[in-house]
Amino acid sequence: MFKRMLSAFGVGGPSVDTVLDSPHAVPGQVITGQVRIQGGSADAEIGQVVLTLVTAVKTPHGHNPHTEFHRLVVDQNVRVTAGQALNLPFRLPLSFESPITAVGNNPLPGVTVGVRTDLVIAGAPDKGDLDPVLVHPLPSQDRVLDAFGELGFQFRKADVEAGHLHGVRQELPFFQEVEFFPPAQFAHTVNEVELTFVADPTHLHVILEADKRAGGFHGGGDTFGRFHVSHQEAADTNWADAIGGWLQQITDRRPAHNAFDGHNPAFGQHGQHGYGQQRRGPGMGAAIGGAAAGLVGGMIIGDMIGDAFEGGDDGAGGE
Repeated sequence: MFKRMLSAFGVGGPSVDTVLDSPHAVPGQVITGQVRIQGGSADAEIGQVVLTLVTAVKTPHGHNPHTEFHRLVVDQNVRVTAGQALNLPFRLPLSFESPITAVGNNPLPGVTVGVRTDLVIAGAPDKGDLDPVLVHPLPSQDRVLDAFGELGFQFRKADVEAGHLHGVRQELPFFQEVEFFPPAQFAHTVNEVELTFVADPTHLHVILEADKRAGGFHGGGDTFGRFHVSHQEAADTNWADAIGGWLQQITDRRPAHNAFDGHNPAFGQHGQHGYGQQRRGPGMGAAIGGAAAGLVGGMIIGDMIGDAFEGGDDGAGGE
């Protein structure tokens, strides 16, 4: 909650707070709360009260810390009389593709989502402060993240990148990547693994990318795996076996096969690109669990948290 005076009205003008009923949410949930306006010493009129969901996104041209991905007009032509207290309730839907910003009880370093209160006063926009939202994984995503912790992955970094994934329907023009160092038994062949989720109300895409080391008679490069399951199927899947088996397969350099039928993973799509902005490919690698215990299976978060909306490297994504 950030209370601020509306300087456009001068000294004695009204002030505004945005109060969330809860800072915690999951993708697909509706965020509720109130925009509270307190009248000043004179009457005032606000053209529009707008709430915007914002995240930080890496683009081919740099880093945009305030990328908007949903906008809601709460009210317009709002007249506030002197000394009046005015509460405007709102319901702000959160996309199923919203970046995850918290795992267990900990913020996820490098990724943030906030609600910004924008006001239009005398035709001029006035962009306000951000109220952070802790977006926790869906239960289906939790199951995958728990498996990364079980397998011994170590968290490397997370960010949000502009672009679209090949063959995956997306609502938003960006996707989240979580990168992990592999378990010790795979470290000799794999530099890192990246994990990406793309969810909708009924299904979950889980996209994996392994950055293989060069050596022997084999070059390095990227190997991809995909799982497309319903949220219920995700709850019933042994993800440690599925992900571990995929890693073992690419480590053993067995030929790739396509078992992608809407339920099973499509393993080992070697060297395939085709992602937005001429990226390397989809990806995220992370060992995150929904419960704190599963999450901490490799992720030491406390010392890595930076200022909100400051995380992420400049430049295009995919590295």
